[in-house]
Amino acid sequence: MSHPYRGLNELRELFLKFFETKGHLRLPSFSLVPQNDKSILLINAGMTPMKPWFKGEEEPPRRRVCTCQKCIRTGDIENVGKTARPSAEPTSSSFSAC
Repeated sequence: MSHPYRGLNELRELFLKFFETKGHLRLPSFSLVPQNDKSILLINAGMTPMKPWFKGEEEPPRRRVCTCQKCIRTGDIENVGKTARPSAEPTSSSFSAC
């Protein structure tokens, strides 16, 4: 069974729609600059903006959420332009807050 080529935007949309059908609240990508978080300079993981929910400091808007979060990789930032690996990438994620 062959599948038609799907571009990245279409795959992201399919991912998010799938989790919406399972009851997840779809959230937009948060800012790359964290709000009220002095522990990190830039968002480097999909769950970083949700840390207050996981730590119990804030109530999430729903127990299950999905997002495609923009991220900046900083672990190898000195290699920007020297390798083919991207430094900015979206992370598609599904989260459940217990």
